[in-house]
Amino acid sequence: MKNKIITFLLLIYSITCFSQKEINWQDLSKVTFTDKYFKEYKGYFKYPTFSASIKALEGKRITLKGYFLDIIQAENVFILSKGPMASCFFCGAGGPETAVEIQYINTKNFKTDDIVSITGTLKLNSSDVMHFNYILKNCVVTLLEK
Repeated sequence: MKNKIITFLLLIYSITCFSQKEINWQDLSKVTFTDKYFKEYKGYFKYPTFSASIKALEGKRITLKGYFLDIIQAENVFILSKGPMASCFFCGAGGPETAVEIQYINTKNFKTDDIVSITGTLKLNSSDVMHFNYILKNCVVTLLEK
């Protein structure tokens, strides 16, 4: 009985680890934004309405390639961006759909503008303005090129 349980757990673990979908920035662009007033912040923020194709990815392990942005290393604030720092969302060169908050588990030090591949579990966020609309949790980051 114990061996059957161990075999079952290993099967579930392997399915979870190896069943991921590679997406691209075009996939994440299937979202619209409206201005919404948040009373607690006394201001308007972009409120996302995610397409059905994006909603279908929530909770799934996905892989995405982009530019690593080391925003506030001491506070573990890291971003994956469609473009390098000089042309990223913060500089007005793209919308909120061009940046993903990453919370990763391998703690290698990457540098801003390193091109990386990230695999993590996608969380969609429309209510917490202190976080990005797209969040990748439990990420594994791999350096592709410097």
